[in-house]
Amino acid sequence: MRCIDELHMQYPFAGSRMMRDLLNRQGHHIGRRHTRTLMKKMGIQALYCKPNLSQANQAHRKYPYLLKGLAIQRSNQVWSTDITYIPMAKGFVYLCAVIDWHSRKV
Repeated sequence: MRCIDELHMQYPFAGSRMMRDLLNRQGHHIGRRHTRTLMKKMGIQALYCKPNLSQANQAHRKYPYLLKGLAIQRSNQVWSTDITYIPMAKGFVYLCAVIDWHSRKV
């Protein structure tokens, strides 16, 4: 357990698989599941970036999806738009795209 603690100080991002490999290189032959068990007992977890999921504010209004159940049968019936930010070598540009849902033409 002392070896795991020392390795965790050197490699805080190491999970049970990497920790097992590091221990095996040092001559401590141990399996991944046993490594995971020991890490849990010691309260050690790998550092990693958590997913940055947006949290909806409950006070915000929820808008209805107006196209639900609508059969798109002809051009110019439904259009969609999007805008995106594109970084360039000197500055940035915005790209705005408009697409017709029926013909898929931009």
